[in-house]
Amino acid sequence: MPLFTIQNEFRYEITRKIFEGGMGIVYEAEQHGARDFVKRVAIKVIRPNFGSQKMFMDNFVGEAKLVADLIHTNIVQTYQLGEANGLCFIAMELIRGVNLEQFTHQLSDKKRVLPSELAVFITSRIARGLAYAHNKADKDNRPMGIVHRDVSFKNIMIAFEGDVKLTDFGIAKAKGFLTDQEGEVVAGKPDYMSPEQADFQITDKRSDIFSAGVVLSNLLLGRNIFKGANAEESRQRIMQQPIPDFRSLDPRIDDKLNDILHHCLARDLNHRYATADQLLTELEFYMYHGGYGPTNETLGKFIRELFGQEPVKHAPHDAHSKTIILDETTRSSSK
Repeated sequence: MPLFTIQNEFRYEITRKIFEGGMGIVYEAEQHGARDFVKRVAIKVIRPNFGSQKMFMDNFVGEAKLVADLIHTNIVQTYQLGEANGLCFIAMELIRGVNLEQFTHQLSDKKRVLPSELAVFITSRIARGLAYAHNKADKDNRPMGIVHRDVSFKNIMIAFEGDVKLTDFGIAKAKGFLTDQEGEVVAGKPDYMSPEQADFQITDKRSDIFSAGVVLSNLLLGRNIFKGANAEESRQRIMQQPIPDFRSLDPRIDDKLNDILHHCLARDLNHRYATADQLLTELEFYMYHGGYGPTNETLGKFIRELFGQEPVKHAPHDAHSKTIILDETTRSSSK
């Protein structure tokens, strides 16, 4: 039994739209508390047409419960699952920055090439977040069996301070949290998913390592070698396209980095890195074995210069969003 219970009122004033996806929308909001307390947060809501579908709502709630205790510098933190006026929402850490898709578009627009050491650094921070999530146990010290299953450019954030954050566990695989139709439904973005995902097979944490390898190769080459004209072509490329000698595609890729990429992208699970910890060790040794290497500050300086220290362009302001206020008291679950 708890020692005591605190009941208080949360009020969120939504100020603008940050991102709009197929099933959900993310807003920036101000959380108002007692004595003029104000905190800027991100609010994720499910689209109304999906809100009436039990499976989507169950997974939305399951995502919030799953990530509530994932507290790590390389994972976007969840603060609260709330409900107000029939609207279910997740309050999350607000990242002042961009996702990798926006980041690489800016590189292209500015005709800049990402230094290879920063590509490796970004991937190493993704590996750190994955290692933490993969090793997470519940309160009874039982492994949760988390597999993200959607490690892709849109789900990796870079703050203007240089922090790299993995987000959106909406289709993650974990024991007892989300409805899982694995083997029947393909979940994830086709040009980032692992071969076993693309082939409707059961996945484990090694699936995320393949996706991290796709991210690394994309950052280095400036293109996704598996991206096809449509989702089906991307799936077929993931499953069948020969993995190239990356040294022939970019002279900056040396023997060791080529070897790391091939160990990430091995279709034979026995030849792929077994854990994200192993991938992290390899990447960090590659970066730092000779002495000084890239840091959050290095990446932060690069991205601030790339964007002129100006915030990223967001979706147009919703004329009505400034008036949305979510008030709720006891119908919430905080982490």
